[in-house]
Amino acid sequence: MKVTIVGAGNVGATCADVISYRGIASEVVLLDIKEGFAEGKAMDISQCATTTGFNTRLVGSTNDYTKTAGSDVVVITSGIPRKPGMTREELIGINAGIVKGVAENVLKHSPNAIIVVVSNPMDTMTYLTLKATGLPKNRIIGMGGALDSSRFKYYLSKALNKPSNDVDGMVIGGHGDTTMIPLTRLASYCGTPVSTYLSQEEMDKVAADTMVGGATLTGLLGTSAWYAPGASVAYLVDSILNDQRKMIPCSVFLEGEYGQEDICMGVPCIIGKNGIESIVDIKLNDAEKALFAKSADAVRAMNGDLKSVLV
Repeated sequence: MKVTIVGAGNVGATCADVISYRGIASEVVLLDIKEGFAEGKAMDISQCATTTGFNTRLVGSTNDYTKTAGSDVVVITSGIPRKPGMTREELIGINAGIVKGVAENVLKHSPNAIIVVVSNPMDTMTYLTLKATGLPKNRIIGMGGALDSSRFKYYLSKALNKPSNDVDGMVIGGHGDTTMIPLTRLASYCGTPVSTYLSQEEMDKVAADTMVGGATLTGLLGTSAWYAPGASVAYLVDSILNDQRKMIPCSVFLEGEYGQEDICMGVPCIIGKNGIESIVDIKLNDAEKALFAKSADAVRAMNGDLKSVLV
């Protein structure tokens, strides 16, 4: 199985690294516009093979899309990362043109590929990719919910003082600091509601910390995070290539689901060999429905800025 990752920066390279040492794909192509950059990253990761014990073939390419031919999954991380004080929404003007061009180029050589969008603002870039390519909605997946949910579980584990892998939780809605919805009501520790152990005030703090989780790291690092985003992409790609049918919150085109039309937003999906196998209808309460509708309004407002790109 072959995976192409467009954008060999921190997130793209981390994704390639995780896919390689976990043996998720037999070949990974890293592509970047910066001369020699993807080639260097591919070489560096490949030199870990004997010490970490993987056999994945890595190929680096400077803007040569012919090397991506026959990819089963294409991951788009292209675009500029967030800088301190910058929101994901501010990136739209710069990244929209980049993502549209990348999607069109990869499909020339891999017409049957499933596309995973990571570039921010992620929901809007997912919507752009869907509209620009005309592909069926199951083949265009926005990654953000997997990352947001991993951060949610991290903050839950800290509040509970319990291992992250014993905690379950999900984040839906838009992949933005003010639009994501951590579902604290449904979060659990070893099958029991976290409300058994945490007060409402503690759960509210977990939700608030989750929503600014990316911005917190940007402030500390001086740029966007990469370890968790890269690993989250690999987790999603693994479920596709190996038809694992995991339930993962992803940004997907909605046609009436969750009361929304003509928009890409994070909802729980079954992820398998066809990409989005199905959208899972979890029963939201009235407060959660209101938050989802508010999130949709914000995402839809950003989508309005795509008119000039989609002409």
